[in-house]
Amino acid sequence: MFIECSNLIAGNLPALSYGVAVADVDGDGQDEIIVAGYGGPNRVLKWGGQGLVDIAPPLLADAGRRAIGLACGDIDGDGREEIYILNSDGFSGPKQVSDRLLACFGDRWIDLFSLQENFAAANRFAGRSVAVIDRVGIGRYGFIVANYGGPMRLYEMGARGRIVDVADEVGLDALTGGRSLLAAPILGDRPDIFAGNEIGPNLFFRNQGDGTFIEMAETLGLSDAVLPARGVALVQGDGLFDFMLANWEAPHRLYQQQAGGSFADLAPPDLARPSRARTVIAADFDNDGYEEIFINNMGEPNRLFGWRDDRWTAIDIGDAALPAGFGTGAAVADLDGDGQLELLVAHGEQAPQPLSLFIGEPRGNHWLRVRPLTLAGAPARGAVVRLWAGDRMQMRAICAGSGYLCQMEPVAHFGLGKLEAVERVEVRWPDGAVQRIEGPGICQTLVIPHPGR
Repeated sequence: MFIECSNLIAGNLPALSYGVAVADVDGDGQDEIIVAGYGGPNRVLKWGGQGLVDIAPPLLADAGRRAIGLACGDIDGDGREEIYILNSDGFSGPKQVSDRLLACFGDRWIDLFSLQENFAAANRFAGRSVAVIDRVGIGRYGFIVANYGGPMRLYEMGARGRIVDVADEVGLDALTGGRSLLAAPILGDRPDIFAGNEIGPNLFFRNQGDGTFIEMAETLGLSDAVLPARGVALVQGDGLFDFMLANWEAPHRLYQQQAGGSFADLAPPDLARPSRARTVIAADFDNDGYEEIFINNMGEPNRLFGWRDDRWTAIDIGDAALPAGFGTGAAVADLDGDGQLELLVAHGEQAPQPLSLFIGEPRGNHWLRVRPLTLAGAPARGAVVRLWAGDRMQMRAICAGSGYLCQMEPVAHFGLGKLEAVERVEVRWPDGAVQRIEGPGICQTLVIPHPGR
């Protein structure tokens, strides 16, 4: 499936790298890849026409800290995403170094947590993942932080621009062994939150429609109290969202959503087989119209599964097997605008290694990409996009993070195989607004403004 092209990354020296996120960092309308550096600089990799070059400004590079997790979202509603950098100097509990919440004003980056009015709010527990959520549908995102041995956080912008933690008041007051987060409209039209934990049961917070949450993982069949969760990713089911949950050296789960709202693990044996799993990604790498599931492992070969003959089957991963790789994070994006997804894998923790970059083997398949925007013009993370073509419906949620440490591009990517026409596309925003596009042309990226703009 994958062909390595890591030579396209300029200055790709061995390093301890962790989380990966995709966002428009420099505000030019083109996404970049942000890589968390642990004990070294964070990197912002931009496609320059011939390869990826690092354009990280000094504050974002922040070489003196230990970054592990990343997420981007528009917390202040100005149309440009802020960047949350989760730093950790210990395995669990309190830490000495705080996280960063970076905002750009013009060409100037500022750490909002460094401001006097926000200093006390900054997270000082060892976190593992961060994601974003527009819980009430106003186009402003909060940052959810899954801490290890500490309370969950939900940072939003309050009165007079202050950053406040509202986790307790909205029902997210949980102590976690936090590893992964997933924020998306799973059970209804408003975004829910799944938190995969290493110690204690997993948690599922259902959005009650008013932006408050009720925890119901056990009721839904998702608690899995004895397994050490790692990566999680949404997977299209039969008109509903399922999700793939990888556990560390324990059986993996493929939770299929049932008609009544509960979940059942239907992972076939090969997919369930334990591994040293970190990030999980579901994406259509070959543009055949069906997602593949990529499992990024540490110190053993990565795995790839495809939907073949109505079941998930192990397929040849090609160069991305990386049997000697210490995989820590991964993300996908179409960096060069050719309609083919690139896969970037970060390595670290056990030893410094260079980043790895791959492209799916070109097969001449068609595609369509959809980028919904908020009222302010920022990426509408958490929006759901459906596409009808060839007597099938495909669905994607715009990635809000985190899977585990990472966040994918804010685009719904659809492979079409050999189909040459799309019947329609529907976008549903977190506020319930809906936009339909009839008969869009293929092999293009549709940028869809919010209907109220």
